[in-house]
Amino acid sequence: MEGYGILTMANPYFSNVPNFDYVSRFPDALISEYVQVKNLFKRVKVPEDIFGDETNFTKYKIVGDERPDQIAFKIYEDPYLDWLILLSNNVLNFEHEWPMTEQAFYKYLLSKYKTGDLTEEESFNAVHHYETVEVKNSKGMIMIPKGLEVPQTYSIKYYDNGSLVNATNITDAVTNYEYEENIQEKRRNIFILKPMYVTLAINSIEELMPYKAGSSQFVSEDVVKGSNIRLYS
Repeated sequence: MEGYGILTMANPYFSNVPNFDYVSRFPDALISEYVQVKNLFKRVKVPEDIFGDETNFTKYKIVGDERPDQIAFKIYEDPYLDWLILLSNNVLNFEHEWPMTEQAFYKYLLSKYKTGDLTEEESFNAVHHYETVEVKNSKGMIMIPKGLEVPQTYSIKYYDNGSLVNATNITDAVTNYEYEENIQEKRRNIFILKPMYVTLAINSIEELMPYKAGSSQFVSEDVVKGSNIRLYS
């Protein structure tokens, strides 16, 4: 994520993240010496009046290898609002919850499925599992929906107009590639906070990020201090 907007001080989310006085681990540091760092574990509960209302969002489908900062620039004309794209979709782990790039996806398939003497094509096209096809009766009622994961030989029996029907051959194979591609495709469908609510979201972050007095670690609204375990070890 080198050069990624969410890690820069120009980012309005990151600039509001408070600090943490952490006991120094440098070899030549004094036993009581601290260093101040950004508290990346500090998270806020987003306000329900903004993020809890679906009408405040629009659907968006990620195109190709688009990153959050690129989408933020496209929608808000500000790449440093990439955090808002992630927050709107509750993405906590970018590497595992955002669609992979084409190159990363290929490497992932190789590492997960390439085995033995099978070629790449054979490995990717091997059967991952089987799913049902849609089965309807003569009146158009769905007896079995499409997409249920089942054994290859799965079958059902049901009555149709008084006759017993034994439905067989009602499964389709899903390859390793199709299975993983479906996961990536679902990740491409995200929600975008409408531009008219961006200022409200930023103001909420600014209000919720500061520390509250009352804790023994409290120093100020911008700083808390960790326990110095070096004094007791």
